[in-house]
Amino acid sequence: MWKKISSRPDIIFALLMIAFVRLVPHPWNLTPIGATGLFAGAYLSRSWAWLIPLIPLAIGDLVVGGYNPIVMLSVYFGFAGTALIGGLWMAQKINVYRLGGAVISGSVWFFLISNFGAWLSGMYAYSWSGLAECYLMALPYFGNTLAGDTCYSILFFGVFHLLYSNYGSKQVTA
Repeated sequence: MWKKISSRPDIIFALLMIAFVRLVPHPWNLTPIGATGLFAGAYLSRSWAWLIPLIPLAIGDLVVGGYNPIVMLSVYFGFAGTALIGGLWMAQKINVYRLGGAVISGSVWFFLISNFGAWLSGMYAYSWSGLAECYLMALPYFGNTLAGDTCYSILFFGVFHLLYSNYGSKQVTA
């Protein structure tokens, strides 16, 4: 079983890795934020794991500027939920199957919540057809969300596993 992050150097390493990747330019919706939530949920305590994806998101939003408050709230809620999903899927054991399930669940969760917020903000008609149109129009972006969550999750979990299994004091097993 993989161990939870418990020491200050572990937490600092995790935050530095996430901050570094957040600074790398990326295509639309191909971001590390969802994977950040999954990683935090898997390794950090629930009491503040949900904040970890929100910190780089908030910094990015401060630089870029705000947007519709309802959409913004739903995006933050969607990403905070990925930390809960990471904790639920990988609380007992982290392996490739659980990681895959968490990535898919996190991407779908974010898609549903963030686009519901877009509909709720008035970007589409307040009707079932407006909601359906909102989700249909967002489908092209879902591929990048899923790809970003997958690639960055492989990067975060893989680098962390390799470093701690080869150089760290933790006993990490697959």
